[in-house]
Amino acid sequence: MLCSKSWIDQHLEELSPWQQSAYRQFAAMLCDEEHPYPCVPGKQGFQTDTLRFGFTEDPRKGEASEKLASYLKQYGEISRETGNYASLVVFCHSDDMGGGRQPVETYEQIFWDLLNRVHQLDDKPWPDHIGKDPHDHTWEFCFNGEPYFAFCATPAHTVRKSRHFPYFLIAFQPRWVFDEINSSTTFGQKLKKVIRKRLVEYDEAPPHPSLKWYGQQDNYEWEQYYLRDDDSAMRKCPFSHMHKKIKS
Repeated sequence: MLCSKSWIDQHLEELSPWQQSAYRQFAAMLCDEEHPYPCVPGKQGFQTDTLRFGFTEDPRKGEASEKLASYLKQYGEISRETGNYASLVVFCHSDDMGGGRQPVETYEQIFWDLLNRVHQLDDKPWPDHIGKDPHDHTWEFCFNGEPYFAFCATPAHTVRKSRHFPYFLIAFQPRWVFDEINSSTTFGQKLKKVIRKRLVEYDEAPPHPSLKWYGQQDNYEWEQYYLRDDDSAMRKCPFSHMHKKIKS
């Protein structure tokens, strides 16, 4: 079931202890006025109850990819009704994953493995206007015909605090959210400056060189989905497009 902030606030005690912990820490992170979270749209979305939440098992397990695929299918059908700052935030039960003792690169592989497994469960055609090759500047992860910007945070991130979270967290922002937030709009340009300034202050480090605008010839969205603590990045995207679905 997809949950709204208002529903969780009213039914928090019905959630399991780890789910309560994940949500409370997420709320504390976005509502911290002393150290403002850099993503202004994300904070706005939380405060205006336009985000939707889900909880899954350990992201390395098949049940997690099945549940995430189900969430994305449900979410694609209702996201436009939730508000301008729409996002789907999914917390994963990651108590057995080693927490911060695992390197950032280990979580990176877990993230891409999960995204690939979810893609294999997609029975809708890839949108015609979105490139199938991640090394195409028009590429974006899609599910059920909807393009999304994906974001991952883990317990292993320590330098880039904006990518740190006590649980394995993955969020999906529908591409349509960025129709008014891009390099061609005044609002988008101003918002980018605000976010970058807050990002530097929050992380206490320069922005990762992979952070660019969607659609730029030298921009590859997949590089922004999962940022490492240093300035390095994978040379090749681990995402594999399924040209033909095989059904058993």
